[in-house]
Amino acid sequence: MKNSTTVLVASDDAFELATLSAALRLHSINVVAEAHTEEIAQNLYKFLSPEVVLVDLQFSGEEALDLVNKFRKVNPQLGVVLMTACPDLRLLGLIEKQIPLGSQVILKKSVSDLSVVSYAITNSRVAINEKKKMSWIDSHGSLHENAFHSILSDFTDIQIETYRLLAKGLSNSEIAKVRFVSEKSVEQIVARIAQHLRVTPDRAQNLRVVLTGEYFKWIGSPRH
Repeated sequence: MKNSTTVLVASDDAFELATLSAALRLHSINVVAEAHTEEIAQNLYKFLSPEVVLVDLQFSGEEALDLVNKFRKVNPQLGVVLMTACPDLRLLGLIEKQIPLGSQVILKKSVSDLSVVSYAITNSRVAINEKKKMSWIDSHGSLHENAFHSILSDFTDIQIETYRLLAKGLSNSEIAKVRFVSEKSVEQIVARIAQHLRVTPDRAQNLRVVLTGEYFKWIGSPRH
């Protein structure tokens, strides 16, 4: 049965955009356009007024939420579906209240199950009408707050923030200044992060390089 809801798909990964849009159309989802840049997305939204936007959360240099909020100002009832490779939004520097109301969040590994995407698209319109908070959609198309429990869930907010700063290339002393703590405290937190991720200190490898590599794996972005 064809889903008549009009959908705009936005991703700056050309291969992902093309394959996902084509697969959704084959699944009878009414994809009216796809955009690979923020400018194109804004123009297409303006002229086509889609009922739902399906957007990569790290679209256009992590400007996806700003873009969605602009769209919502035009249409407060816009359905929002966000894709991400990261099971813990804190690693992206986000907290739940920053995600637009009613947003359906899908892990990219679940996107191959098009019934999940179809469910999210339909549910996004219901959720915004009922002013519900954001929801993760698991691989079975159901809502479950523990569906994405991972090793990251054991990290405290302080550990996550320290990990993000480390991955950005800041030294322990620089992190200490940003967080207004001692360098020794940062060293201890980094050690706990490594322990959580089961990264064992090895003289043949730089611990910070290994941890940074793990960070980029978690957020789904290869380090360039």
